[in-house]
Amino acid sequence: MAWMLDSDSEASVGMAKQSSNLLPSRPVWPKTFCHQHYKLNSPPRFGEGPGEGLTLENRNIVIGQKIDSGKVSRAKELRGQMTPAEKLLWQQLRANRLHGFHFRRQQLIDGFIVDFYCHKAALIVEIDGPIHESQEDYDADREQILSKRGLLTLRFKNEDVFQNLNSVLKSIAMACKERT
Repeated sequence: MAWMLDSDSEASVGMAKQSSNLLPSRPVWPKTFCHQHYKLNSPPRFGEGPGEGLTLENRNIVIGQKIDSGKVSRAKELRGQMTPAEKLLWQQLRANRLHGFHFRRQQLIDGFIVDFYCHKAALIVEIDGPIHESQEDYDADREQILSKRGLLTLRFKNEDVFQNLNSVLKSIAMACKERT
């Protein structure tokens, strides 16, 4: 059996149909999907680019960014050492459980490790423990850098997650819906 593209959807990979009168062969891919034509554009680095605001095309900061291997190791380590508040919230965010939005945990963005990140909504969720009270200036600088990428940061205290989880989830869901 051979695979041929549907005549009215040449650019679509998923719209292939079987033809029983041909010998078996591999799938036929449209030229527009060829790996030579399919490029992932890296976003501008901090301080580069037109500065006229970000579009969906250059907001994908996960692909194409320079990553320090030490930071990657630290992010993996943090995934295994989540705080109780982070674990509780992660159980509600993981596996697209919040209205189908996909979240990543301990995501590396511009050299920072953020608690939770939803790419589709360009949303960062931070759970602040007692340490954040002593580093407010650092958090403000970090948030400013990330906001230049078009990202919104929502911050919640540990107590909010433990005592008002439903309200935290509603706030996150509302932000996701507004930004998509």
